[in-house]
Amino acid sequence: MIAKRITASALALSVLAGVTACTAADEPTDQPAATSMAPNPKDTAGAKPPAESLTPLIQQALPDVQGKTFTSAIVDFPPGAVAAPHRHGQAFVYAYVLEGTVRSQLDDKPISTFHQGQNWVEQPGTHHVLTQNTSQTARARLLVVFVSDTGDPLKVNDPHS
Repeated sequence: MIAKRITASALALSVLAGVTACTAADEPTDQPAATSMAPNPKDTAGAKPPAESLTPLIQQALPDVQGKTFTSAIVDFPPGAVAAPHRHGQAFVYAYVLEGTVRSQLDDKPISTFHQGQNWVEQPGTHHVLTQNTSQTARARLLVVFVSDTGDPLKVNDPHS
């Protein structure tokens, strides 16, 4: 278990290091802009906590896996932010906590709390019921890696949860 955690953490750090070490000449030109992952106002009633935002770092087709795309992104949770329940389609997802503390619940599993340096994976089709920054005063940041079907959205809110 410890070896898996170290390997997964090393992967996340190497992806982050590789991306931040890019020069303007070797960055992909089709890199998407930062997007808000805020829930649709119709999805919730009353006052809403702040939402998270996703900033892609790199997105490219996997050369040896036809129809699959690799995307890495930073997901930023302002203080008190809560993500709408959602799914990532048929994507395999790896999340690594860069900063802060996040509570997460997948499918009907118990709620887990992840601190800086910890990580988790989401299997394709997983229902992400809860993602929440536990702090009301400090932000939380995740490095998230998606291996998805090319062209699929990275997140689809599920307002009926």
